Amino acid sequence: MSTLSFKSAWLAPEGLESVMEQDLNRRGITIERWHGRLALSSQDSVYCPWALDIWHQPEVVEITSIRHAAETLRAIQRNWSLYAVDCFRRASLIQERLPPVKAAPLVFPTVPPSSPLGAWTLLDAGTLLFSATKSSPFVNGTPEFVEDRIGPPSRAYLKLWEACTRLGYWPQPGEQCLDLGATPGGWTWAIAKLGSTVTAVDRAPLDPKVAAMPTVQFHQGSAFGLEPETLPEADWVFSDIIAYPKRLLALATRWVNSGRTKHLVLTVKFQGETDHETVAAFEAIPGGHLAHLAQNKHELTFFWHQPAD
Repeated sequence: MSTLSFKSAWLAPEGLESVMEQDLNRRGITIERWHGRLALSSQDSVYCPWALDIWHQPEVVEITSIRHAAETLRAIQRNWSLYAVDCFRRASLIQERLPPVKAAPLVFPTVPPSSPLGAWTLLDAGTLLFSATKSSPFVNGTPEFVEDRIGPPSRAYLKLWEACTRLGYWPQPGEQCLDLGATPGGWTWAIAKLGSTVTAVDRAPLDPKVAAMPTVQFHQGSAFGLEPETLPEADWVFSDIIAYPKRLLALATRWVNSGRTKHLVLTVKFQGETDHETVAAFEAIPGGHLAHLAQNKHELTFFWHQPAD
């Protein structure tokens, strides 16, 4: 039996390992070992919004053979996803002995997979690290979609698709939506394709193809100049606007306090150093939470849902 023992593991987005470590440190977590982008600790697991995936119950087992590793995993459950750092050939041979994970690209809109999915890796040729449960239903926290390479004006729509898939619900036909800072219109396009009515707000005009969509309306102006109390109620408010985090926090707070929307989905973008203080302020908003999407860069997505009466 291995002498190694870990209680928690967080998979960092590529290039954001130090940001995730800073966030974990402020939550009282010390990372004891890095395995590629996987941060390991003997402390109890906590939620970290910067993690693509969180392994809830990591275990370490010494393995005597490829067959032994595969049998160890198969004895626990069916579905396993590999995070490969090194020992690639050996890991591949173990993976071949496991049932295949059906991870075909998703056709949006769709709910996330519901089948239990574990994660595993080789710390070295003779040491298996695995967790039967993890936070994301996707392999290494990264969903793949059947992309539309013709309709949208940019690939930003994939971020909205991922956000809604993670939620498990999305705007419905007839619902009223706002897209703040919409140009060129990737998110507006994605919302309109769902059959919802969307008002796009930006100082610059939308891509003509998006502006011509039948359920799209355009308002030229600043997203930060809008006063929610003066506007019709919106079922959803979306924003992928480039703005300082504190300014976006103020915008989110105005909408939450106004009672004029049921859902918020906003991208919180960081320039230079990560503003962990503002991250904490977003997390303190009742009904809200933050997550790093696979489509995010140095940014988090803020989700908020109006509490039921």
